[in-house]
Amino acid sequence: MNRQERKNMIEFIERMKDIDKNSLLYMTDEDIEHIYSTVYNSYIELAE
Repeated sequence: MNRQERKNMIEFIERMKDIDKNSLLYMTDEDIEHIYSTVYNSYIELAE
């Protein structure tokens, strides 16, 4: 994942789950992708 993708994912997670940015910065790309997918899928389900 490139830096911009990671930054966008972290910002989305921050807004939607109110998770501290500092804790996300130390996670691996795989961890970020997993959290992002979980949050995004929950958001989509609520929107439907």
